Amino acid sequence: MSATPRFDAIDALRGAALLWMTAFHLGFDLNHFGYWQQDFYRDPFWTTQRTCILSLFLFCAGLGQAVALQQGQPWPRFWRRWSQVAGGALLVTFGSALMYPGSFIFFGVLHGIALMLLVVRLTSGWGPWLWPAGALALAAAPAGAVVLADSPWAGAFNGAGLSWLGLITVKPVTEDYVPLLPWLGVMWWGTATGQWLQRKPPAWLQQPLRGPLGGLAVWGRWSLTYYLLHQPAMIGALVLLGWLRG
Repeated sequence: MSATPRFDAIDALRGAALLWMTAFHLGFDLNHFGYWQQDFYRDPFWTTQRTCILSLFLFCAGLGQAVALQQGQPWPRFWRRWSQVAGGALLVTFGSALMYPGSFIFFGVLHGIALMLLVVRLTSGWGPWLWPAGALALAAAPAGAVVLADSPWAGAFNGAGLSWLGLITVKPVTEDYVPLLPWLGVMWWGTATGQWLQRKPPAWLQQPLRGPLGGLAVWGRWSLTYYLLHQPAMIGALVLLGWLRG
């Protein structure tokens, strides 16, 4: 069976997200080990970047799903990729529990992507309705927080059993939190954009990229592997640096 063609433009966009994420996590790790004091939890400079990076990743995931469905990706192949993402999510939970036992990642970006991929796969046939669906998803989390603020149900939605929905009034104590709402809206918009682009003349989208953009495209094809390895590598390097400095 011949390999399905790659869309370098989408891979390069994903590679740009990886580059931005790496710079962000390097700063986070430098702060954690005391080399550069920053407030990554409250400073808008950092929290805004985190939102933008995550949005770019989820948008790219939606684009990728639109392409895969257009290319006729069968369910067995979908499940193989999904199992890799879900397995990566479990590794992140295990690793974060070792490093941050009081705030380990129980529903971070890979957990969220695994759930959202299922939803997007099942709703891809909505076509143009993905645009308003995405808008509703983006609005649902803040609206739900207002509605539930004084409700006896607030405790249930804030608990571990339902916090993955995103209808919370108190953010859980965790190093990364990417619930279904509002972030599903970003992936839905990515899918809708991908479907729209593929109805246009595809030459520019499929055109091979060269130079630095080509390098980003190659990098973007290995996003999951890189995501799982970059933090252990950087943390290990900083631990070694601390040991060498005594």
